Amino acid sequence: MLQAQIFIDKDDMHGTRPLYEYIMQLLINNNVKGATVYRGVMGFGINQRMKRPDEMFSFDEPPMMITFIDEDDKVREVLTLLRASYKGGFIITHHVDQFEA
Repeated sequence: MLQAQIFIDKDDMHGTRPLYEYIMQLLINNNVKGATVYRGVMGFGINQRMKRPDEMFSFDEPPMMITFIDEDDKVREVLTLLRASYKGGFIITHHVDQFEA
């Protein structure tokens, strides 16, 4: 199995819709096994500028991460579809093992 993590800012948009909603709908439409959106408390990107969205009077957008897991081919297929419609963000993948009791 393959896990993908997509790092974006909460205020990123795809057209008139929040990017994280667009990505989640893309995952649902492609029958991905499951996904979660996480809102970060603090973070920084390539510019090395610390974002602290919870501080008083901060105008920083919260960092977000969307993670999903599925079979290798499905994850690659969905990421290819995403990249065809959105070039931003930072995406990583890594192999995972499903633990069954």
